[in-house]
Amino acid sequence: MPDPTLIDRYNAFLFRDDAAVGSDGPLAGIAVGVKANIAVKGMPFHAGIGAWADRIADADAEVVERMRAAGAAITGILNMEEGALGSKTDNPYFGATINPHRDGYSPGGSSGGSGAAVAAGLCDVALGTDTMGSVRIPAAHCGVYGFKPATDRVSQQGLIAADATLDAIGPLARDLDVLDRVSRIVGDFGEDDLSGEGVRLSDHGVDVHPAVKRQFDAALNAIGNPPTVKTRRLLSRVRFAGFIGVSRRMASDLHGVETSAKLAKLLTYGPRRSVEDWADDQAILTETREWMLDLVKEHGFLILPTVPNPPFPHSDAEPAAQADFTCLANMAGLPAISIPAGWTDDGLPIGVQIVGAAGAEAGLFRVAHKLDTKLGAYRAPHP
Repeated sequence: MPDPTLIDRYNAFLFRDDAAVGSDGPLAGIAVGVKANIAVKGMPFHAGIGAWADRIADADAEVVERMRAAGAAITGILNMEEGALGSKTDNPYFGATINPHRDGYSPGGSSGGSGAAVAAGLCDVALGTDTMGSVRIPAAHCGVYGFKPATDRVSQQGLIAADATLDAIGPLARDLDVLDRVSRIVGDFGEDDLSGEGVRLSDHGVDVHPAVKRQFDAALNAIGNPPTVKTRRLLSRVRFAGFIGVSRRMASDLHGVETSAKLAKLLTYGPRRSVEDWADDQAILTETREWMLDLVKEHGFLILPTVPNPPFPHSDAEPAAQADFTCLANMAGLPAISIPAGWTDDGLPIGVQIVGAAGAEAGLFRVAHKLDTKLGAYRAPHP
């Protein structure tokens, strides 16, 4: 059992079953925490929404069934952003989750409880959900590994989705080998290799923090300095188009449900969008999807910073651009891995991500393993 003082300190777990045990199988001995929008039979199932705080799941989500069948022990439910919309994990009903690498700092979101629990050693693996980066952003901010499967290769049964067209349930872990093993259980995992040597983006319009740029440059050097391709649009515009779609769908799904004032405001953006602007948003999403699919087909993979900024204090407003890089994989429904890339001068973690083709998950992990070996950037937080 983890140190109870750490459980309280980080507020990553909202519910724990310390008597949980696993069974024989490829995940025997693995303790798993599950984000609160994924159903675990007999445990809270509220998606971080206060009005649903007393809801208990009556059956396991399919991904949880898969984990149990593989021998994993399901140990509890993890904190998250209200409704999975946001990248800070300061929940108005369930409190703020603390980044294990720095007291008072955000672990990212929306799967912040998942990232913090794994980084702090409170579980071996956590399941999160990724709408526009919500597995990979906490993985980067908490200095761990995170995998977003291809959208159509992992079940959404038993998930309270923010946007089913973008969402994917994915795991986080402290070890890339463990992440690899778990990812083969969570969803359909293709054994194909990647078809090219990779590319990076230019002209993306994102303001990248100097420490992130430094560590990303080191990752590029380690992987052989792949050539650049130009973005078709500023990534902030792509991310905003995605946000509008999420806002529209959540506003419909949560109609009549009491939420915080913050979430209620976010849910006004989509419905009040003009017909003309929404048509433009949809065109951007379609264009981005086709561009990304063509890109990985031609070049094999895309390498990017995971988040343009390092972790930040909960007292600060969350940077709007946090999902500018991560949103691209969701728009195209592609698999993506975030791995630790290095550190700021004052010891905060930074991540790098690789996006590849659906059906070539094994190839994507091979690239990630090669890069991870060269970077050697994983570091456990100081207690």
